[in-house]
Amino acid sequence: MQSGVLGRCPAGASRPVQREEPMRPVAAINARRCGMLASRLLGANAGSWLQCKAAATSGRRGLAPALKAAAVQEVGTVAGASTRPELPKNFELGAEERLYKWWESQGYFKPDPAATGEPFTIPMPPPNVTGKLHMGHAMFATLQDIMTRYARMNGRPALWLPGTDHAGIATQSVVEKMLHKEGASRLGLGREAFTERVWQWKEEYGGFITNQLRRLGASCDWSRERFTLDEGLSGEREGGYMVNWSPGLRTAVSDLEVEYTEEQGTLYYFRYPVAGTDGSEFLPVATTRPETILGDTAVAVHPEDERYKHLIGRECEVPMSGGRRIPIIGDEYVDREFGTGALKITPGHDINDYEIGKRRGLPIINIMNKDATLNAAAGKYAGQERFKARKALWADMEAAGLVIKKEAHTSRIPRCQRSGGVVEPLVSEQWFVRMQPLAEPALAAVAKGDITIMPERFAKTYNNWLENIKDWCISRQLWWGHRIPVWYVFPSAEAAAASLEGRSEHYVVARSAEEAQRLAEAKHGAGVVLKQEEDVLDTWFSSGLWPFSTLGWPNTQAPDFQKFYPTQVLETGHDILFFWVARMIMMGIEFTGKAPFNTVYLHGLVRDEKGRKMSKSLGNVIDPLDTIGQYGTDALRFTLATGTAVGQDLNLSSERVTAARNFTNKLWNAGKFVLFNLAQVSEAEWESLRGVSLSSPADLQRLPLTERWIISLLHKTVDEVSERYDKYDYNTAGIAAYNFLWDEFADWAIEASKTRTYGGDAAAQAASRATLVYVFESVLRLLHPFMPFVTEELWQAIPHKGDALIVAPWPARSCPVDESALAHFEVLKGCVRSLRNARAEYNVEPGRKIGATLVVEDEATRKSIESELPVVCLLAKLDPVAVRLVGSAAEAGLDAAAAGSAVSLVVKDGVQVLLPLAGLFDVAKELARLGKQKAKLDKELGGISGKLNNPAFMSKASPEVG
Repeated sequence: MQSGVLGRCPAGASRPVQREEPMRPVAAINARRCGMLASRLLGANAGSWLQCKAAATSGRRGLAPALKAAAVQEVGTVAGASTRPELPKNFELGAEERLYKWWESQGYFKPDPAATGEPFTIPMPPPNVTGKLHMGHAMFATLQDIMTRYARMNGRPALWLPGTDHAGIATQSVVEKMLHKEGASRLGLGREAFTERVWQWKEEYGGFITNQLRRLGASCDWSRERFTLDEGLSGEREGGYMVNWSPGLRTAVSDLEVEYTEEQGTLYYFRYPVAGTDGSEFLPVATTRPETILGDTAVAVHPEDERYKHLIGRECEVPMSGGRRIPIIGDEYVDREFGTGALKITPGHDINDYEIGKRRGLPIINIMNKDATLNAAAGKYAGQERFKARKALWADMEAAGLVIKKEAHTSRIPRCQRSGGVVEPLVSEQWFVRMQPLAEPALAAVAKGDITIMPERFAKTYNNWLENIKDWCISRQLWWGHRIPVWYVFPSAEAAAASLEGRSEHYVVARSAEEAQRLAEAKHGAGVVLKQEEDVLDTWFSSGLWPFSTLGWPNTQAPDFQKFYPTQVLETGHDILFFWVARMIMMGIEFTGKAPFNTVYLHGLVRDEKGRKMSKSLGNVIDPLDTIGQYGTDALRFTLATGTAVGQDLNLSSERVTAARNFTNKLWNAGKFVLFNLAQVSEAEWESLRGVSLSSPADLQRLPLTERWIISLLHKTVDEVSERYDKYDYNTAGIAAYNFLWDEFADWAIEASKTRTYGGDAAAQAASRATLVYVFESVLRLLHPFMPFVTEELWQAIPHKGDALIVAPWPARSCPVDESALAHFEVLKGCVRSLRNARAEYNVEPGRKIGATLVVEDEATRKSIESELPVVCLLAKLDPVAVRLVGSAAEAGLDAAAAGSAVSLVVKDGVQVLLPLAGLFDVAKELARLGKQKAKLDKELGGISGKLNNPAFMSKASPEVG
């Protein structure tokens, strides 16, 4: 075994080894040979051990028994030691899968029915069933798992609800591509057979993303896993409305699924002939989409525009329409200063024109088929693809003398988030949800404090969206998804077959075909024929029901609904605040009467190290599974959780993950050190260390300064970290635990403990071991939500109470703190740091032990430091026989320092260290070193002076230098 940076056992020490050198007369043994013997037995820890032994130079006879005991402790060669846990050199990443399967098999992910705390429930944002793990998934899985593990350890029945989204558009597209490769098609199969193929695909590939989430350590209750197609629900109203139509996907998409991009295009200027003037009078009009001219139903000008107001009330002739006439109207919507000041109105293909058309009672003409070809309303251009029709129409207008000019123009082009194709605004019969009645209680829930949005700045964004919300088109022209539960009512089968798109003005909404038949017959009489709506619900509508439908709703008496609803936290990315979060709030309040959660935690985006969004085109995508394979899950999780504050984007780099992996190694080596010091303890002591607690004032006061300091600091850290957890401030919680483990426990407490563990005082050794176990086991609990795998593996290896760390209780809060111990040990650390800095400054050889005088004026502090002088000597490499501790400058003889025979190091007010120059370093060697350094500098100075004295060199210098 090896202890890495914390000490190394002799090579080949995997078997029990006991070595005892033959005894010789004490007079024949010198300190150097004692050191050689210690090195052979103790390896890298020999120096620390020897410095802690007062008898280190008294000879081999006196040294050998103690060395033998220390070697046994270091290597672990006592009888029965083989039954104690042994750790490999480093944490093995293969242990992650073993631990996860064990946790799951033991049922630790399920809510504990015996837990007495308030239930904690968090719904997982269901990733698309087609998805592959990316850093966004890794971020939400990490944060939600931290929340869940923390709640579980605090005695709350914790339920993290997992599931996947059916992802209507994405999944249907994947299967259609698969069918195309087979030479088949969706339409060729028919709806029922196609849907069955999609279900087959889902069963075969749908678990891929959830298995990847397991790699991240997600401790969600997989026995409750849900899928968004498990249940179906209904919309609210049908009507003709302007929608965003994706010709590529052949379906409507919501406003939130449309992305606008700045693109270079063309602005077309043309003449709109005034009717009855033979073209001599016209309105100049500009458009970026000439093909929509064929759907115009008015031309608008500002009623106060002197150029055109005389034409208001007259008519224009639509170009290339065969003479169709439309009115010239006055409307204050028109901006006189923009473009030509005359605006063509196309209510069927522009959202703003649609609103004007509704307000002015204009007819709506749809010129476009759903595949983006022009229909019969476009006349001779019918059947042409929209962009080809644009060119053809413009060419004809040019030939007719109607063209004024065209120029380059940058426009905001609407593109479908899913397909990337240009979205076409058109009026279509769709199912909508009236949003205003739903938005008002959702706004009130945040305003009253029933729901808290973190960070707070996103509450303003949430309010702004809901205050300006539009009705939601929930129809999707797909076959994969929740089919809208509307049945159209017809008097006969013939009437149903002859209906346009299978629709009727009479319909019923029901949960099943049987219920629909009963409702239809009760309202319209026996013998009616029903035909179900072909469209499916928007995926976001289905997932909007997630927090309560996963708990048994609409059965509000279901046990899970009664116990776990409302949920406590909704954690997700800020980029889906509108897509998902706001809709869940509205639907939760509407359908259950309660807000679905009380806290919304919004994390930022994970970007590359330069702050760029990850994309395949940039080649900067970081695969979480590759990162896990190289650094381990715990390192990735710790990086994501501590890398940024709530709501802030994280710039992820390999350096950050490497630092987290180094922390994992530090934690591992600290655990190995603790175990090394337990290797030779009796079974009775091992058992007594299970669940050892040093949390009472009496326990604390019985211990030496070092132990009182680290335990007090632990208690303060537990309180600080717990408070940060409670406030969802995982960044500072993780950093606080990190700093305690690395900067205090590993760098100071472990090193200081060697004065006990390598000493001869059995009571001091036992107290030190108990402290090491108590502190380290508590740190493992603090870090477990962040780093579940390495902490569980270490916890299982040290003395512990309970079956698993994942269900172990959280460390107790508000435990006693010895403030004087904290202050006194800080003085000790200050002295050590000053001594180390002086050694570096004066180039003292690493192995040289020096003398020092510590001046500590406060009596209580001085007594504490005096009790820990061996620690000071060990950590600062002082010669114990040449160290003094005094209470005043006079007693220390500061006149010597003033005379230049000693160096004075001020630690703080009332504390300083005196270092005698004599023996601090080898004068001859130091003079030789300084002489070489001076010679080098003289040579460099000579070269520079030579250049400066060279007229040719100086003539080439810039005036500023000269």
